[in-house]
Amino acid sequence: MSLEEFQNALSAVIGPDSQSGWLERVFNEIDVSRDGYVEWEDLCSYLLQQCRERDHTSRPRGALLDTEPLIKHCSHNKQEPTICVVAVPHPPPLRYISVSKRGLLTVWNNRLQVLKTLELAGDPAEQGVNRRMFRGWTTDAVYLPKVHKVAIATSSRDLHFVDVSTASCFEDIHLFGFPNVPTSLCYWHDIKSPGGRSLLLWGDEKGGIHLLWFLQLQNGLFESPFTEDNVPQRIYMQDIGDHSRLVSYQHIPTVHQEPINRIIFEPHTDLIMTSSGSDASSVVIMHVSLRRKPYVWRINKGVTCFDFSRSLNLLVTGGLDPAVKLWNCFMTARPVAVLHGHGTTVLDVVIYQPLGQVLSYSKDAELRVWDISTNRCLRTVHLQFPCLQPGRAPEHGNFPFLLVAPPFLSQTPPHILVSCRDYLARLRLEKGGRGEEQGGGGRQCHGAPLSCALYNPTLKQVIAGCDDSSVSVWDVETGRLRLKITSAHGEEEITCMVLDSSHRRLITGARNGTIKVWNLLNGLNLHKLEPVTLSDVTGVICLHDNQLLAVGWSQQVAQYDIKGAKDVFVRADMSWKSGQQHRADILVVDHCPALGVIATGSHDGEVIVWTLDTQRPLVRLRRATHSLVYVMHVCRTTPPVDSLLFLLRRGGDKHWRNTPILLSSQAGGIYWWSITGHTHTHGQFYAPGGEKECVLGLTSDQENNILVTGDTAGCVQVWDISQYALCITQEPSSSHPPLLQSWRAHEGAIVSVEVLVYTERLFFLSGSVDGTSRVWTGEGGHVGSFGQEPQWSLADPAPHHTSRDQVNNLAEEEKEEREKKIESESDPSQSSEVTGQTSDLFRGGPGSPEEWIYEGLVEEAPTPENQTEPVGTEESPAPSHAQHIRVSQCHQLYGGIQRKMAVRRERRRVFGDINVNKLFPIGGLCTPFQALAVQDCQQVFLPEDLPISPWMQRQTLSCVSEAGLSSLQLSINSSEQEQEAT
Repeated sequence: MSLEEFQNALSAVIGPDSQSGWLERVFNEIDVSRDGYVEWEDLCSYLLQQCRERDHTSRPRGALLDTEPLIKHCSHNKQEPTICVVAVPHPPPLRYISVSKRGLLTVWNNRLQVLKTLELAGDPAEQGVNRRMFRGWTTDAVYLPKVHKVAIATSSRDLHFVDVSTASCFEDIHLFGFPNVPTSLCYWHDIKSPGGRSLLLWGDEKGGIHLLWFLQLQNGLFESPFTEDNVPQRIYMQDIGDHSRLVSYQHIPTVHQEPINRIIFEPHTDLIMTSSGSDASSVVIMHVSLRRKPYVWRINKGVTCFDFSRSLNLLVTGGLDPAVKLWNCFMTARPVAVLHGHGTTVLDVVIYQPLGQVLSYSKDAELRVWDISTNRCLRTVHLQFPCLQPGRAPEHGNFPFLLVAPPFLSQTPPHILVSCRDYLARLRLEKGGRGEEQGGGGRQCHGAPLSCALYNPTLKQVIAGCDDSSVSVWDVETGRLRLKITSAHGEEEITCMVLDSSHRRLITGARNGTIKVWNLLNGLNLHKLEPVTLSDVTGVICLHDNQLLAVGWSQQVAQYDIKGAKDVFVRADMSWKSGQQHRADILVVDHCPALGVIATGSHDGEVIVWTLDTQRPLVRLRRATHSLVYVMHVCRTTPPVDSLLFLLRRGGDKHWRNTPILLSSQAGGIYWWSITGHTHTHGQFYAPGGEKECVLGLTSDQENNILVTGDTAGCVQVWDISQYALCITQEPSSSHPPLLQSWRAHEGAIVSVEVLVYTERLFFLSGSVDGTSRVWTGEGGHVGSFGQEPQWSLADPAPHHTSRDQVNNLAEEEKEEREKKIESESDPSQSSEVTGQTSDLFRGGPGSPEEWIYEGLVEEAPTPENQTEPVGTEESPAPSHAQHIRVSQCHQLYGGIQRKMAVRRERRRVFGDINVNKLFPIGGLCTPFQALAVQDCQQVFLPEDLPISPWMQRQTLSCVSEAGLSSLQLSINSSEQEQEAT
């Protein structure tokens, strides 16, 4: 069937109310070959794919995101197991405190890097050397957020309180003299009243429960300072009555026949839940007032762990019997479900409510994820701790599991920590609920920072690539997720994306040099392109005949032919005639089909325009450079090329081909280049609203009437370029084009902007490293973020209720400053002054526009006189002025924003061109002298933190071989010895 026959057939089945636009989109999705016809087999395959996709999305997903967790060694534990780990969110950022069996506390940051260690104080009653040494074993620890302390229970029948209100943790209170050893702790405080009560509970080795109510927290017990000899203040348990106005103590004896291993307090119903290894009283739920009859669970072999969910009315237990059991909290006779799968004792369980799942951990270091509704195991992860030995069960602490998730920490992605002996493992979790999982409006909707985003006008879809190697395909009309490809390049970041000529296939490039071709309709990987090097692929261009050109840190242009390729693996064609012309890493590339040229921009600020017919440079464009030496670093003032854009309408029209048609973005400046004709002029202006920002997103509409820029401050600017740089002058223009729109679109740097035309209306797409991609109206109104609830409808002619002012609140003084800058454009005397305030690139002196260099023609440019066929239309009026867009002001909320490419550029600057063969000429041996012999290190900088003496510097060049290393003189004079000692 053709499109018309397809529309008529479906309209007869569905009804006359079916929209032709929807039918056309379905036809385009079915027509994979893009020959204008669909067959019965294509329709059946499409329907089968949709059914499978719906079935896949309806299935529950495992909460775990990581297959390989982050594992760290607690070397300060001295091979003792970690009893438990507590999370300390205040003061920010998030910290973890692990408590070893011998009383050693280790403070970790969120990346599991050690910040500090602290040892519990000993008994001051002892004499001699052992007075301050802690003697005993720790049993449990709990964080007290109300007073910013960590309470640690020990086998010495006491509690140690460590102050964590500051970065320097210290122990300040020692509560001792308990009748029995506390084995499990729990803390609750009333978050609704600042001075309200709080409760510290613990179970002891005799099966009793202790309740310590704190009635007043501002002064008194928890404000006690150190004594003069830096020993924590000791409070005897029998002296608690002296603090009756501050605390109230209660003891409930003999609740269990064995030691209590878990205790939980439910504040909504004032219930205390405890567990033990006793068969007669495995789990007990009792009211705090003891006025009600307790619920007692009698489970064979007892219980080692349990968790409770009030919203789900669910109790989960684990024990020596390797089965996880689900119970109704008011039915003690038999479990609701029994989950079999573990082979050894279940040490810990936790209910992850956002996804309705249970996570369980067994003694053989096996982690399982269970779905509550289906009682199925969704995921099994065998944690490969280095301490594991075949045939031997690893040693664990009492509480090896910690779940860190909202509402406990609302600003931190959910994750879990698992301890095994003296090792810690961290695994990320899925965010729960559709709103939380995909962002819910303004929050992160992709789960990872975006690296690129583009619009598919044929299928009306937005495609976003993320740093976690995932690709998301969204329906632009509603914002609904149509397809998601996870682990597209393993664990490597996606660096670039492009559509093929049919808009049915997606080409992605990754940080490790791999390039893959995907079917956008079903997510299948069609081709894997041979990598040139193991470094970043920064740009891919698809020509009209499905010939691909790829560039990156290899500094070369690689060619691939995917037209009709049947093999999955496609080899690279490195026969680019002019070879390697760039002297630095290629960062961006763009294509102008009308002129048959491509442009590449590199890290050293050079732009090369190539002709596709001859595969040779046409022109080289570069700003003048000069060097500034700072101590031991050589800093080049020419910024890297962040983005390139061809104005295709001007390039395809012979009347405007001699005007600037190539735009480059460098350090926030937008530079206009002319590449054809006899007069080569250029213009420039600084686009961001604040200083020291970069423009990573650059695009224009089909008529080249407007220019849209997205900067690292998260702002989008819309410029009127319909008449800009059309008059060829001898001097470059430094004035701004009219600013039509400006608003704060994202919290992070914008990496991609696109212009969308839907139902003859203008929209803008922006993607940012803050993990969101959003759609905006032509007037700057916020349509929505992809993944939010509820979804939107672009076909609705009603104006969108969310204005950009709700996303970006402008300060009045910043508005006035921008107005002054725009008004000063008409005054030449003020123009240079205002422009000089925005960027050092446009001030007089080195780096000013007068120092721009045009290196001339390399070969004859493709002009209408020397082309065999005319390019563009014969008569075409000048681009018309953009309509129905009102002028607004841009702003900068804060400076110093984290830029997405900062880490990559620093790594590229230091290690980008290092030859590994020079570093390791003697097999696997590498010395500091060989590292210094690398050309980059000699000419660019010498690291300040590398201990190098003058003698070592003189011997550098001679010590690049094994013979030179053996003949190296090891004697130095006294002056050099003194210098090294200094």
